[in-house]
Amino acid sequence: MARRNRSEVRRRRKAKKEKEELRKKKSEQSRQRTHEVEFRKLLNWLLPTEGIFSSLVPHGNTSWLFRTLVFLALCWSWAENRNAVDSFKYGSKWCQTLSGAKVLSTYQGMMNALERWTAPLMKILWKIVHQRMKQIGGEFWETDGWVPIAFDGSRDSAPRTESNEAAYCAPNHGHGTTAKYRRKKAKGMRRTMNEKNKPAAPKPQLWITLMWHMGLRLPWTWRLGPSNASERADVMEMLEHEDFPENTLFCGDAGFVGHPLWSAIISRGHHFLVRVGGNVSLLVERSNAVLKENMTVLSWPEEAMHADKPPLRLRLVKVRVGKTWMWLLTDVLSKEQLSVKMIRQFYQQRWGIEVEFRGLKQTLDNAKLRCRTAARTKVELHWSLLGMTVAELFALKEQLAPPKSPLPAAGPQPDSDADPSRRSLAATIFQIRWSLTHLSEAPALRADSLTCKLRGAKTDNYDRRSSKAARYRPPNPDKKPLGDPKIKPLNDRQKQKLRKQKHHDLTG
Repeated sequence: MARRNRSEVRRRRKAKKEKEELRKKKSEQSRQRTHEVEFRKLLNWLLPTEGIFSSLVPHGNTSWLFRTLVFLALCWSWAENRNAVDSFKYGSKWCQTLSGAKVLSTYQGMMNALERWTAPLMKILWKIVHQRMKQIGGEFWETDGWVPIAFDGSRDSAPRTESNEAAYCAPNHGHGTTAKYRRKKAKGMRRTMNEKNKPAAPKPQLWITLMWHMGLRLPWTWRLGPSNASERADVMEMLEHEDFPENTLFCGDAGFVGHPLWSAIISRGHHFLVRVGGNVSLLVERSNAVLKENMTVLSWPEEAMHADKPPLRLRLVKVRVGKTWMWLLTDVLSKEQLSVKMIRQFYQQRWGIEVEFRGLKQTLDNAKLRCRTAARTKVELHWSLLGMTVAELFALKEQLAPPKSPLPAAGPQPDSDADPSRRSLAATIFQIRWSLTHLSEAPALRADSLTCKLRGAKTDNYDRRSSKAARYRPPNPDKKPLGDPKIKPLNDRQKQKLRKQKHHDLTG
């Protein structure tokens, strides 16, 4: 009897031990599936070690790490709050959970650190993002042998404070060429403004000049400045100080014209494709040449000629994009390297940079920034752009990666033909914010995990019965047709100068 009781006790103990081990195993598996673990994996993939920032030397009393500061700034940019301080409260909590390291405990402390370190951090982070883009890009890194990068500019509003107005408002607002032209056209069409009804003071706005990878549909780099900044000057600065891949093809609209800009691109071993019209004058060597749909032209302004600079030999092509016929200019003379079909395709892809600006202002609700001092306003916009870039990078990483095993039928199924153009910024930001606000939770199904949700963050693909375009679009009286580029034959002086230039090139 006693022997039977001892056997029963051993059996019960063994069953209890097995049950406890099974409970621990399930608990461990549950912890491994939490949003916190998944999000930490993404952040560690982006910035694996603190050694990435070894070139930066903080103050001796600094107790935080640069890696943690970057995580905090990203979480701050992802938080959906009307006030910057409230966004910091949520971002600080998320960062503390994800990093496990010391996090700046006050909003003022974070902003003081970001004011000091945002500029050097951006130089490092841009290179890291470029490496990750190439790592996951695959077939979308290049298109027909080119790495297409678009550039364009836009403005973002800032609070109307004395600091922002002094830093970002144009000093000659209302007295420039465009303002005088509009007043001239409106003369007699509106009542004269009296002293009590003066136009409002100009709003402070920051100018964003963005470079954008067209294949992966991701921001590459950017420059910020006052509302009257020159986007062409910003592009030339980025060409001088930033690194770009081999076989880069820069694509721009009609605002990026001019011999200095085109020469800067060519001198650095890159190529360009820009839209032109009546805003440019080009030369042809034949005296009886007429405007053709595909012809070779020269860009050789008087300033370059007097400076003994050689002319730029370019190719002018007329293509139809949508319903519009337009002229596009490129320095790639070979039709095999850059065919008319490829030219049309690249310029159509360039429109995605406009969608990127819309996502920043509308989807992320950054049409008006929140900080009230000039330095902090620029810091906020820098991290808003980087937060958008990193969020899209995380989504693209999951969408382009092959699935490890088949997903449940209820979950989002990966497409066999993955395409970055179907990535949805709105769905991506929604999933990231949901994950951050539920870090301690473990999804019941694998299909509800952050990885699967990011993989399914895509635009719909059903056929619409009606157009999404607005039924009413007010006309813009200031927007005139671009027209055709101006073509002129070389005069005798220019021909003689060109012969000397060719002779000099041949003799070395």
